[in-house]
Amino acid sequence: MADPFQNRVFGCVIVKSINSNYNADFSHQPRTLPDGTVYATDKVLKYSVRNWLNKVHNADEVFYFKTLSSEMQPRDLGETYIKLFGEFPKNEGKDKDKEIKNRKQVLKNLLTCTDIRLFGGTFAEKGVSLSIHGTTQITHGVNRFPENAIYSEQIASPFRNANEKSADSMQTTLGTQFKLREGHYVHHFSVNPQNLSDLVSLSGGEGLNEEDIAKLKAGLSRGVTLYDSSAKSGTENELLLWVQLKSGSKLVLPSFVELVKIIDDERRTIDLSSISEILVRTHVKAAIEKIEIWYDSISSSIKGMPEGSIHHEIHQ
Repeated sequence: MADPFQNRVFGCVIVKSINSNYNADFSHQPRTLPDGTVYATDKVLKYSVRNWLNKVHNADEVFYFKTLSSEMQPRDLGETYIKLFGEFPKNEGKDKDKEIKNRKQVLKNLLTCTDIRLFGGTFAEKGVSLSIHGTTQITHGVNRFPENAIYSEQIASPFRNANEKSADSMQTTLGTQFKLREGHYVHHFSVNPQNLSDLVSLSGGEGLNEEDIAKLKAGLSRGVTLYDSSAKSGTENELLLWVQLKSGSKLVLPSFVELVKIIDDERRTIDLSSISEILVRTHVKAAIEKIEIWYDSISSSIKGMPEGSIHHEIHQ
């Protein structure tokens, strides 16, 4: 078993999207705030990490991810549990002690999944209702590029409309897709291993460990690029900033989203100066164990990099 991870972490992930649609709403357009600023939900970044775990590591360590049954239907919550852990514990006599034992066993099993230790989840099945507060919390991503230019384009299908009553029944069908001209989405995140401590103590299950953190770093710095669908072609990981506090530190850092600036120059410089100004404050600097930053030094230009940062190249 890997060593437990006890440190709290703050950071941000920047996702670059060029002529692409990182996170569409139900009308298939990039999501926008009331003032027109393009944004993305936390779910899309979590999904990219889960997809990374599923594709690069063991699929059985990811619980909240769509899988298909032999009938080619998506499995429900109970079927997914049975696939990973076997039959659900029974309590036919409605024994209270047995019910508690079953809940602990289900919780212990669920905590073997990396995505649950990271992001938590809600489980309600056959008398067992659990709400697991994940160790990693991610905010919505906001486009920090000055422009929010959304455009549409029509696309043709090679097939005709099968509805004979339609006036277009003899023509191939047309569709519309929406893209953002350019976006640099900034997600803030935090990691707090203590979010799981009570549940781990009650169930005897696994808590956050060093291997989880290595996988989280990889997923946050590479997962979006790995998921290269038609709509998301042109969307890729641009930067990951990881500020790890010393063990036992109670320091709380503000959201980094509004502190990141994307300068509209030829290289689309990422300005981290405002974050750096916070990190060099005496009481903050004393609480920091290390700062790591992932980006491609060929394609990205960084201004105001935090003092003492350890640079890693983003690579697949």
